[in-house]
Amino acid sequence: MKSLVLTFIATDRPGLVDTLSEAVTDAGGNWLESRMACLAEKFAGIARVEIPADREAAFKAALSALENQGFTLTVEAATTAAPPDGPVLHLELLGPDHPGIVHDITHCLAEHGASVEEMETSLLRAPMGGDMLFQATARVRVPAALSEDSLRDAVEALAGALMVDNTLREDGN
Repeated sequence: MKSLVLTFIATDRPGLVDTLSEAVTDAGGNWLESRMACLAEKFAGIARVEIPADREAAFKAALSALENQGFTLTVEAATTAAPPDGPVLHLELLGPDHPGIVHDITHCLAEHGASVEEMETSLLRAPMGGDMLFQATARVRVPAALSEDSLRDAVEALAGALMVDNTLREDGN
């Protein structure tokens, strides 16, 4: 079996996932894991699938045909590298929205060698006053050589500068 990572985006409509999963099944493959969401009337996702190695070309041809149905797709071979060392932490942030906030957060993490494994962000109305609040949750892999306290101090300093509430704790997954 060949492990592949498939990314896709299309204008949202019923049956998109059915169409993609049919292509996987028709190739004799298996849908292993995925993340999908509807954003701004677009449906986007990423999936890891396994396809018999001798059916990979036919699978890619079937996906190319889906581009005529409005899909934008990419397929990459997935590696089977060993998982990285280091603990996984759960980060939550909530505070006033402003341009550049995602960059500020991810830059702080990158400066310390931490890797974002998953991240979800959203905007919501503040209960009082109606201003927009930025909310983020992330799973962050911390390098084994970095002290969790060092990263926690850096995130707290950034949170203070951004005027956001934050929580950084061991991930429960």
